[in-house]
Amino acid sequence: MLLPTSKRVIQEKDTISILRDLAVTAAARSYSPYTGLQQAVVVLLEDGATVPGVRVENASFSLTISPLINAVSTLHAIGRVDICAIVSSVPFNRSDMTYAASMPNFEWKSFTTDALTTTHDLPDPREVLSPLLPDWGDDPASGAREAREISELAHIPESDFPVGCVVRTKKGHHLPGVNVEHPDWSQILCAERNVLSTVVSYGFSDIQQIFVSCPKEPGGTPCGACRQVILELAPDATVWMDRGNEPPGSMRASELLPGHFTGDILRKRAE
Repeated sequence: MLLPTSKRVIQEKDTISILRDLAVTAAARSYSPYTGLQQAVVVLLEDGATVPGVRVENASFSLTISPLINAVSTLHAIGRVDICAIVSSVPFNRSDMTYAASMPNFEWKSFTTDALTTTHDLPDPREVLSPLLPDWGDDPASGAREAREISELAHIPESDFPVGCVVRTKKGHHLPGVNVEHPDWSQILCAERNVLSTVVSYGFSDIQQIFVSCPKEPGGTPCGACRQVILELAPDATVWMDRGNEPPGSMRASELLPGHFTGDILRKRAE
């Protein structure tokens, strides 16, 4: 039975307030060495689970990942897009609003400066949904196979070109990423950047291995944009590339993009 309208409005406002507080807390995990801006969103799912997304900057500023794109991409990688609400720690900017308005298969019932909802009957927020995969060790063949399987969750209506990525941290945590497309191609996020931004959102660190799979192109490697982000967020990692029926190939992150822009001078100016 639905609550009376006045009670539903109060309940919705209370839920939005809780999510806003969670977003403010998550914002502290932002990677923002160039601007110092700490921003985050929290997504509420139909069962009350929540998923964070934080701002992830890059020395190449155009590669900066917004909290909204970060969170939505994480959701696709873990196979959950049953969104009830998205609440931001700061007002959404014009790019965020355009991205959200163009998200396929979503009809926003409420669209305010810092909150989007798909229903007026929001569930009570509960625990943060874990993005972790089972620990299968550090075997390269297993990692490549896992990335290939994860690619099935890719959201690729524009290209029909799935990519999967799995990272393994020093402590043995495994996290997934897939490419997530959008009608505006400038808003598309590759699998590698997806998982790296998820790592930041959840406060993990010390990435040791990155496994990438392009099932439709076994010889595929990370694009230039992903290489730049990998070098900044996981400079000591080994990148393993799925080769289909052949053993996976590998490169050190430091070999991916010779002469890459480090952004060191920008960090010094921000300090």
